[in-house]
Amino acid sequence: SWLVRVLSGTTGEDQVAVREDGAFGRRLVRAGRGTRSGPTPTASLDVSGTTLITGGTGALGAHVARWLAGRGAERLLLTGRRGPDAPGARELAAELEQSGAKVTVVACDAGDREALARLLAEHPVRAVYHAAGVLDDGVVESLTEERLARVLRPKADAADHLDELTRDFDLSAFVLFSSFAGAVGGAGQGNYAAANAHLDALAERRRAQGLPATSIAWGPWAAVGMAADPAVEARMRLAGMSPLRPDTAFSVLERLLVDGRPTATVIDIDWERFAPGFTSARPSPLLDAIPEAVRTAPQDGPAGSGFAERLAALPAAERAEAVLDLVRTHVAGVLGHGTAGRIDAEQAFKDLGFDSLTAVELRNRLGAATGLALPATLVFDHPAPSALADHLLGELTGGPGDTDPEEARIRQALATLPFSRIREAGLVDVLLRLAGLEETSSAPAEDAPAAIDEMDADALIQLALGNNGS
Repeated sequence: SWLVRVLSGTTGEDQVAVREDGAFGRRLVRAGRGTRSGPTPTASLDVSGTTLITGGTGALGAHVARWLAGRGAERLLLTGRRGPDAPGARELAAELEQSGAKVTVVACDAGDREALARLLAEHPVRAVYHAAGVLDDGVVESLTEERLARVLRPKADAADHLDELTRDFDLSAFVLFSSFAGAVGGAGQGNYAAANAHLDALAERRRAQGLPATSIAWGPWAAVGMAADPAVEARMRLAGMSPLRPDTAFSVLERLLVDGRPTATVIDIDWERFAPGFTSARPSPLLDAIPEAVRTAPQDGPAGSGFAERLAALPAAERAEAVLDLVRTHVAGVLGHGTAGRIDAEQAFKDLGFDSLTAVELRNRLGAATGLALPATLVFDHPAPSALADHLLGELTGGPGDTDPEEARIRQALATLPFSRIREAGLVDVLLRLAGLEETSSAPAEDAPAAIDEMDADALIQLALGNNGS
């Protein structure tokens, strides 16, 4: 009966856990200081014995190792698939040993249970920091079994192996580096979100069994992971997420370990900027306990109704330009450009720098602006701003408006082709014949190519369709 109620849609919840004793909705809430669960924590961080850091030779793992060495760690066991052959691994080990820690770097894939078991038999550990992980982003429709395994193996499978193989150890800490994507979601990160949500659930289960565990769903870190790309960092900031400074992150981590929380989400976020985009496709009860997010949620009817009304009030001849301006404005916003003027309406999205993540972000922005339910494949189905604008115009007005269907078809077909390719393919001659230039042009024949070269695809299509009576 609980499942029926949830599926009926009357609860208003979009994320529900159905259990024997009821159905539970998810909420992100601010953590109050001093709330503890599980065994009473020690007064300070225990760094005695050997500490295992998976992904220890990667950027994030290296930060963890430096922090632990600075806190007086006795022995650090750093693992990665390439071990000491990883770029910078030997230099990192030398740096850490100068801090007084004994360092061992080993090639070990934590997703391989047998290899991990051999490692732990040789190096019994007192603490585990699981920082390994990889990205393979893409919209859900593009995810294959192989792409899921590529992300789940080093993150979720490895966490399970660490859980099973250290149960007989006297651990002072079992720390899992999860992600904001697992707690809230991430555009184009279905596999990564699932892997990190698994880590959070594992920590809760271990705590319920009386075992140490802490899983932190981190927001982006400065100079680590995706945020290391300046373009990606710029897009994150536009969405309201600022990269965390490592010293700030570790200060919070130590506090969480001392407080004894099993799970937490840690992110530097501007909810008033993040919430409107996050709730653009649909309302999200997940954020209902965050006052700033609730304040900025749309209150005045369905999303996009204002733009649709403004568009309907425009003369038919001006609607296409209004929709194109909307598309270019949001493309500029997603890419971090200051103005829409830097966006070439005929340039392919892939050449503008779009990937699966930015494609989903653009879909979300346009969905919020227009009120349309748009597919995740929107950018791939309409591969340039002009083609996408033509599509949205048709969806918003129930037809292509002043844009003839045949013209729209031709525009979409040619939208991503550079003029040189149009000429090489012989399409210029076809357009000229359609336009009847041989009969109507008063320019000398030898001057025609030069005149045509000055035209863009838009002008050629208009010329062809106009002279052909289309």
